[in-house]
Amino acid sequence: MTNDPVLTGRPRAFDTIVYGGLAIGILDFFDASTFFPLYYGITIQRVWQSVAAGVLGRETSVAGGWNTALLGIFLHFVVATCIAIVYYFLARNISFLIRHPVVSGLVYGVIANYVMQFVVIPLSAIGWRSAPFDPVSTLNSVIGHALLVGLPVALIAAGSARRSVE
Repeated sequence: MTNDPVLTGRPRAFDTIVYGGLAIGILDFFDASTFFPLYYGITIQRVWQSVAAGVLGRETSVAGGWNTALLGIFLHFVVATCIAIVYYFLARNISFLIRHPVVSGLVYGVIANYVMQFVVIPLSAIGWRSAPFDPVSTLNSVIGHALLVGLPVALIAAGSARRSVE
């Protein structure tokens, strides 16, 4: 048995879920709030209405103004917290995720992106999107989720695992 906290510690639930969820939510919020308006020429309000459209449908979401945009922001943080919860439970049971947080986080972020694109969104009120492939948007999504979603939660989980054995 080793005393190396990276090898023996388990992530703390509060740190990984709350701090990880907030970090993911905030970082991805800024990415979405800057990329989509700049690239697609839409308003920030419309960005977050599109998130609310997953629950309300597109027409209802757009008609709701800032109320539905705020709902979209809230839902964004709920999803970010869910992503952190999943990582927490995985990291408690797969020590590789704690020992190698950079690689694990980057891969987890990419997986989270594809789960959102090919499972969550198609099952939502938005449904399957058959838009043409957009390499710039896809790169932003994949790289953004790797760096701004997976990596932060993995680093927070690994840091909390180190502290849990100190």
